[in-house]
Amino acid sequence: MVFPAVLRRSVIRRSFPSSAAPGGESLHFSIFCERKSTFALSSATETVSEQKNEKGSNRWFTLPPFTATANGSALGNRIMNGGAQAEAETSTTAITALKWVFRCCPELPRSLVQKLFRLRKVRRGSSMIENSECNLEARDQLKRVAANDILNIGDKLCLPISVQVFPTERAPDCCNKEEKKFIHSLVLYKDPAILAINKPPGLPVQGGIGVKRSLDQLAASCLSYDYSEPPRLVHRLDRDSSGILIMGRTSTSTSVLHSIFREKTLGASKHANHVDSEKKILQKRYWALVIGSPRRTKGLITAPLVKMVLDDGRSEQIMVIDNAESMPFQHAITTYKVIKSHHGYTWLELCPLTGRKHQLRVHCAEVLGTPIVGDYKYGWQAHRNWKPFPHNSHKNQGKKQSLPFGLDFESGSIAENSPRLHLHCKQLTLPDVSCALHNDSLDHDCSRLERLELDAPLPSYMQRSWDIIYN
Repeated sequence: MVFPAVLRRSVIRRSFPSSAAPGGESLHFSIFCERKSTFALSSATETVSEQKNEKGSNRWFTLPPFTATANGSALGNRIMNGGAQAEAETSTTAITALKWVFRCCPELPRSLVQKLFRLRKVRRGSSMIENSECNLEARDQLKRVAANDILNIGDKLCLPISVQVFPTERAPDCCNKEEKKFIHSLVLYKDPAILAINKPPGLPVQGGIGVKRSLDQLAASCLSYDYSEPPRLVHRLDRDSSGILIMGRTSTSTSVLHSIFREKTLGASKHANHVDSEKKILQKRYWALVIGSPRRTKGLITAPLVKMVLDDGRSEQIMVIDNAESMPFQHAITTYKVIKSHHGYTWLELCPLTGRKHQLRVHCAEVLGTPIVGDYKYGWQAHRNWKPFPHNSHKNQGKKQSLPFGLDFESGSIAENSPRLHLHCKQLTLPDVSCALHNDSLDHDCSRLERLELDAPLPSYMQRSWDIIYN
């Protein structure tokens, strides 16, 4: 029986005389990965022969044996709970056969791997299988495995040899040298687990309709370094905001970070009346320039938010709800304090204890009554009669720096007719996830982890607004 055509794009079948089986048939497969990488079988295009009516001649590609993997979600919970571990949690996580294939072979198209499982072409073997080729005796010990079957430590998965691929060339970078250098300049911190980026204003974090370049796409192209998998988003920032953005460098570290950010929001929602920001393991501090000044120099905002669809049916807006029992809502908690106030403007330090969409912008505009400069969505009324801040500096302060992707850090200060959003994630404190993963065990005390302190400089237009007001 000829091996079925399981590859994603094309199967070219031709008849050739084979030295192993005269008159036999050979299959030539060409794999085209969804990431536009070109792969070939073996070092080039490998001919796979099957002898008719003869058992044991199949060849297999054997994946590395399954080893214990840190349970990212459980580890994240332990870090956020001061090292305590729930009874139902373990330090390692179970993994399905499908996920193990994805982890070992990230270059394989997902559709191809899923089809191999549907056709029952994936086998589970023992450690006696060597050199990716099974003899007749070892072949009898292989058992078919389903995509959702849980692996045991030491299990080896065998795929048809036709999927043993070697990249003949890397996927072409979507960036030129100048763009790549710019993306590298955004990196604030890097270790084996995380990547911290100073996100520029105007660059969307994620792709979508009408988005040609997004930060997650650019990071995958330029910031993978020597890792086989690209960095993954852990949280998000609005397109027009700027500052520290955290990405996970591996699937496990991303899982840990997701758990930490999720537990922060859940914990704050449950204990809204007992907030001690100084003891928080994960802290985010934003700087925002607002119009006006809050009545109090510091405080705690606990205003729930709801998402409302506007009349056009396509756009939505986040709003503070007075009667939280009337419709589904999300807890949103923010602490704030005044940094400086002058000439009708105030610099605020905002610390979101929950991670809700547009939380800081809505809390500033609707609760404090001080919309953020450049926020035309939630502070449109304050911008209707906007007048540039008078200043004595020259309008032309030198030649503007040309930046890739059409970005502009210079224009948009309060001295201009159309100021940009003045919201910047300036400081972020988080636990040393890399150390936690390296030392993860049931006896390891996660409460003693060191904390990473990150700081991102203001974009040029926000720094200019600061200088204009206070100099």
